[in-house]
Amino acid sequence: MIPDAAPALLPTTVIGSYSVPEWLGQMKNDFYQHRISQRYLDEIHEMAIKAAIIDQERAGIDIVSDGELRRDNDADYLISRIPGLDIAKPDKADYFDYFDAVVTEPLPSPPGPGLGLSDDFRFVADLTNLPVKVSLTGPYSLCCRIRNEAYADRAELVRALARILAAEASTLEAAGARMLQIDEPFLAGYTEDVALAVEAINFVTSSTSDVTWTLHVCYGNRYSRPLWAGHYDFLFPAVLEAKVDQLALEFARTGDEDLGLLQQYSWDRRLGLGVIDVKTEQVETADLVAARIRRALRIVPPERLVISPDCGLRHVPPAIARAKLATMVEGAAQVRAEVATASLRT
Repeated sequence: MIPDAAPALLPTTVIGSYSVPEWLGQMKNDFYQHRISQRYLDEIHEMAIKAAIIDQERAGIDIVSDGELRRDNDADYLISRIPGLDIAKPDKADYFDYFDAVVTEPLPSPPGPGLGLSDDFRFVADLTNLPVKVSLTGPYSLCCRIRNEAYADRAELVRALARILAAEASTLEAAGARMLQIDEPFLAGYTEDVALAVEAINFVTSSTSDVTWTLHVCYGNRYSRPLWAGHYDFLFPAVLEAKVDQLALEFARTGDEDLGLLQQYSWDRRLGLGVIDVKTEQVETADLVAARIRRALRIVPPERLVISPDCGLRHVPPAIARAKLATMVEGAAQVRAEVATASLRT
């Protein structure tokens, strides 16, 4: 399908993951316990992704994702497909658990079989006229989920993973993907490695020529709980060197203290503004969403704002996720109308 263009002002999107209904989680567990086949699980995933697209479209989201519903968590979908990684116990007790992955020899350099994300993209692109965003867990965060027994310097594993992700990004671009995102949640817990992460991110993003790149950094979102606390000052000034078009950060849960960093360090690219708290089941009102957008407009012009939840919606119950997205869209529409009216007066 030919995607519709997102609104020029205050487009809405999701970070990546979407609500995992209880039945889908049970089906994933059934697969790991050998009660259903891979083919059957694939069919279930496709049905769940179709439902997630419908939910996003009905809510009025402008840029959609597949909800990452094929993925058990933020790492294993990629880790299980990277050649050269050993997974001691591929059968999980619970689908959301992490594989015990280890690298004992240097990873083979691309080209290789690839990670298959282009097939996932094509499947979603055929379901909707809306622009589709594809997320990749960043090389630094992937490294944090792999036991390193191959490289004397951990940074070399990060760089090896970056080469593999760069090849995948290039394949995604060839498949027609134009919006890609790198997720680096572990940066909040290992702030001393931001420069290394940025170096690896730049290797990945430099592999494409016609892609809009987003870097998403949060404080963790496992079981709707943050893994770390603090402020985004650890990102600056190193993130200014990141070859990305947009930063996607959480501001609903943490408030607006960090907005000043964008002004302090003259961030002049787009900002993915988190306005929905994914760590509570309380549904924000459209007025609250609008207020959160207006406070950001004091620092970031409307043409550089993209409206999103703080993080993925994986742990939010389906009905609550639908309601949160609907009020997010409504709040963004309120402010979009205000900005349009103000521009007509000037």
